[in-house]
Amino acid sequence: MENNLTQKGRILKAVFPGKYLQGCGLLKELPEMIKIFGKNGMILSSKTVNSNILSLPVNKVLTENLIIAEFNGECSNNEIQRIKKYIEDNNVDVLIGMGGGKVIDTAKIVADKVNIPVIIFPTIASTDAPCSGVAVIYTEDGVFESVYYLKLNPQIVAVDMDIIKLAPVRFLIAGIGDALATQFEAEACYRAKSKNECGGYGTLTALNLAQLCYTTILNYGELAIIANKKNIVTDALNHIVEANTLLSGIGFESAGLAAAHSIHNGLSALKETHKFYHGEKVAFGTLAGLHLSDADPKLIDEVYTFCKKIGLPITLNEIGLGSVTKEDLYKVAVKTCVPEESIYHEVGEITPEKVFGALIAADETGRKYN
Repeated sequence: MENNLTQKGRILKAVFPGKYLQGCGLLKELPEMIKIFGKNGMILSSKTVNSNILSLPVNKVLTENLIIAEFNGECSNNEIQRIKKYIEDNNVDVLIGMGGGKVIDTAKIVADKVNIPVIIFPTIASTDAPCSGVAVIYTEDGVFESVYYLKLNPQIVAVDMDIIKLAPVRFLIAGIGDALATQFEAEACYRAKSKNECGGYGTLTALNLAQLCYTTILNYGELAIIANKKNIVTDALNHIVEANTLLSGIGFESAGLAAAHSIHNGLSALKETHKFYHGEKVAFGTLAGLHLSDADPKLIDEVYTFCKKIGLPITLNEIGLGSVTKEDLYKVAVKTCVPEESIYHEVGEITPEKVFGALIAADETGRKYN
């Protein structure tokens, strides 16, 4: 009976966005989406999105009755409070987050705090943030600070492939790096019977979606990168964008996080890593996590080979830590192992010493592939 997930006190839980849309030309549907929830919409977007997307004549017509607020660049408590006050002062009743992961997370948090619906329009496929009810808060200097849990997942996630196909390919590769962790962390949580990111225990649905995420990126990753480089939409690019955004989003939140994301958070303690994208650091965290969990050598080889092939980092040097001291690397291990981290969802004892060893092993193994 101990292993029966339906026993008293073990509640299975899975969460999803209210609606997921993916295809070409979806930005044209934004006014109708807003009407579902309210009348006074506001777009939170970066300076790049404002100049490259929203300023285009065809899109100005769509946004002429909307307030546009420019994101300051970091999902920090100060920025959250600034946008929150802006919304309250302007009686906004629908918030649209348009941009990358940090813009999206800020929009999700603010909408949750003021109790209004949020519509997510990712402009890059670099993270699994759009679909989730989880957001990450950083300090003003870009150091990981805390995780914020929303009351509800976004009401609508709309992925316009006409926008995604034009993004620099490094964003797509980083998204694959983030998605790469999903299966391994989901399986770790399932083995350890650890809780997921929405406060329950993982479902078979979430576990299977996490595994589908892994097979999808292995099968279509290279082809999607080719399409992205040529700024065209193909089936392969559609498959990878769905994996990066929807499969990984549901997988990590409803199946759970483990070592890879904790190691990412530990790496954020060193400023040399701040110029690298979330998914790039998660990818290296995945490699270290495989060493930490004593994964099958054939699986380790498969993952390293794939990362090398598509351009994800496989050494410390490739995330800015080529000259890192043992003392600084140990600081990463200590931050990885703070009590609230998801690394404790792994089976077995977790210590900074073990993480430190896994980081070195991951780096040394990666060098053999270069």
